[in-house]
Amino acid sequence: MDETGSPEHFDRMGTLGIEEEFYVVDGHGRPTSGTDELVYETDPPELLDGRLDHELFKCVIETQTPRIDDPSAAGDHLRAVREALADHATAHGYGIAGAGLHPLAKWRELEHAEKPRYRSQLDRIQYPQHRNTTAGLHVHVGVDDPDKAVWIANRVRWHVPLLLAVSANSPYWNGFDTGLQSARAKIFEALPNTGIPTAFEDYASFERFERRMVENGSIDDRGELWFDVRPHSGHGTVEVRAPDGQADPERVLAFVEYVHALVEDLSERYDDGESRPTLRRELLDENKWRAIRDGQAASLLGRDGETTLSLSEAVARECDRLGVDRLRSLLDAESGAETQRRVRREEGVAALADALLLRY
Repeated sequence: MDETGSPEHFDRMGTLGIEEEFYVVDGHGRPTSGTDELVYETDPPELLDGRLDHELFKCVIETQTPRIDDPSAAGDHLRAVREALADHATAHGYGIAGAGLHPLAKWRELEHAEKPRYRSQLDRIQYPQHRNTTAGLHVHVGVDDPDKAVWIANRVRWHVPLLLAVSANSPYWNGFDTGLQSARAKIFEALPNTGIPTAFEDYASFERFERRMVENGSIDDRGELWFDVRPHSGHGTVEVRAPDGQADPERVLAFVEYVHALVEDLSERYDDGESRPTLRRELLDENKWRAIRDGQAASLLGRDGETTLSLSEAVARECDRLGVDRLRSLLDAESGAETQRRVRREEGVAALADALLLRY
């Protein structure tokens, strides 16, 4: 990975890329203590070649779709990647599970990946990274101008808690119920350069920050700026990293549809010369905390920072404004966190692990 990116990468509008993090589990649905078999010791399916890697723990694996030029084809690409991964795992005696945190993952019992990049992070960050068994969903939308990408990322910040609240799928941490709906988000925030970022004035200011962080030894490369939303200077995208990992592809596609529509809308507003003040980061952090704690029951501060509205009201307004509907439909069912708690309470731990498996 290049240490820093380039403004020249922002050259196409509206493309999509979807990155998902999953858990490699054994025959009982429990995260494997450590295996390199699916990533380094066997050849993956052609579709996953160059698009499959470990995350920090060997039991956490990441997939990437190819660049998607036609957003209407996102579902086909997503399902194909997931099916290829599930088949690859099954062929070697493993399963694949989706959640923000696996409820049975106990980090002290799991092996870290041996990649030099991750070893460097472990040495530099220490305890917060040693326990980071999180898994998330990252949505990339191509943007055709670097200053526009920064402007869009600044304004997407208000939408981060909304996405997190709807996606909340990680009530259990290290084997116990945290009382939170997305414990993943709180665990991940213990790392440096995470959470909702400060607004940047333009691409030049973001580029200076990115380069300064590398040159001062705060990060090894641009990929270690793990903010909930960021201009991705390597891919030329706005990357939204807020949602918890999911087992159900339909839930993922709801987030993808919304993020794509949001970025396209903000692109048009930028082109029209719109200028809007941004909320203080502290107020955005309050909204994120409400999403972490309350999930779909959250109430959020409005864009004016004065009023509050329920999550369902916020989602309805957004879907009406952008002409999308999948995100709203998710609120008609249990959240991932609610489902996990119900399954564990009514059917037990084995059923909970089984409920998180990808099935193809």
